[in-house]
Amino acid sequence: MGVSENAKQPRVGAYYTATVKQESDYPELEGDIRVDVAIVGGGFTGVNTALELAERGLKVAVIEASKLGWGATGRNGGQVTGSLSGDGAMRKQMRRALGNDVDNFIWHLRFHGHDIIKERIEKYGIDCDLKFGHLHTAYKPAHMKELEADYQELVEHGLGDQAQLVDREGISEFLETDIYHGGIYNKKNMHLHSLDLCLGEALAAESLGVRFFENSPVINIDHGNSAANKPAKVFTEKGSITANTVMLAGNAYHRLERLKMSGKIFPAAGGIVATEPLGDVADLINPKDVAVYDCRFVLDYYRLTKDKRLLFGGGANYSGRESRNIEAELRPAIERTFPRLKGVKIDYQWSGMMGIVINRIPQLGKLSDNVFYAQGYSGHGIALSHIVSEIMANAITGHMKDFDTFAQCNHVRLPGSEWIGNQFLALGMWYYVLMEKLR
Repeated sequence: MGVSENAKQPRVGAYYTATVKQESDYPELEGDIRVDVAIVGGGFTGVNTALELAERGLKVAVIEASKLGWGATGRNGGQVTGSLSGDGAMRKQMRRALGNDVDNFIWHLRFHGHDIIKERIEKYGIDCDLKFGHLHTAYKPAHMKELEADYQELVEHGLGDQAQLVDREGISEFLETDIYHGGIYNKKNMHLHSLDLCLGEALAAESLGVRFFENSPVINIDHGNSAANKPAKVFTEKGSITANTVMLAGNAYHRLERLKMSGKIFPAAGGIVATEPLGDVADLINPKDVAVYDCRFVLDYYRLTKDKRLLFGGGANYSGRESRNIEAELRPAIERTFPRLKGVKIDYQWSGMMGIVINRIPQLGKLSDNVFYAQGYSGHGIALSHIVSEIMANAITGHMKDFDTFAQCNHVRLPGSEWIGNQFLALGMWYYVLMEKLR
């Protein structure tokens, strides 16, 4: 069966951890309780599926092995963008089910998460340092053709008033750097304090009756038998939850149901740092306060925090192991991007595991009649997790169309150990990096 890797571990020393506005403090699961739906995993997917279900009147419990938002939810770059790395594979596979509607479905995936997050922040009064504005940059001249095509797609879908194609000279209006050849400025894209968002959503769910349990790693799941009207049951060391439906939402960090789930998703570590507060210098290097990432396969991404630190991430370690000295890895990229920041003090450094899917299509499915799962955002989890949460809540309440669209997708399942799978991923990324150099 396995158990969550993050069992009862403290939060990582990230900027988000140090600046969280209201830390979670939920009890361990003790004793036996009965709910409609039990969700294993307290990140964006688990918390928001619970909130969606509670808004529909269901009784829900969320079980987290450590703290809510402990994994990628509390460690990411904080950018909410319309980027999908698996859109080509989605279009090919989902056409079987959707026909000519596939393009509209995929476009909906690009920006629906923005609308969910914005509406949720407004409805429940969540303070998560929300800002608008993002710049997708061309690191090489060849990238501009891609960005021009992306801009034209935005215009065709009615977002021309929220987007601007920027040439090389125009970059200086947004950033004090000369490394880019242009970009797309998108006013619909957002950036925020991801841990504050998740914990705010948890408070909203709690206000609707959702019960949260932290430091409660799951050790076994009895799937029950829907034909015999036998519910499922989730067991922890000190308690259990009986439920009509169980959903697994642990992404890269859990090791549950390995007989059926291994070889489908692989952890890749991304490193991030946050500088000391930059004061007025922040307004010089990023005068419009935009979030940024570039067009490379292995890209840099960064933004300014509310207290004017530069939060900067880049690279990905596909070995499945976390980096040891993230500052040393990222400082050259920071100073190359912003020479003014040479020697800047780094106050925080951390890494987090992304759940990588080989074809980059999020994996939604069922392990049995009573047990669902959702995972695999491949580095685009903030917006996608909110969309997936809506889809999963719909499926659990009997509305299966969008869930089935994802569930029918074919995924490569690599045989052997996770280590072998990560070596395949590393080899594939090496190929893409080589192709990048030839563009």
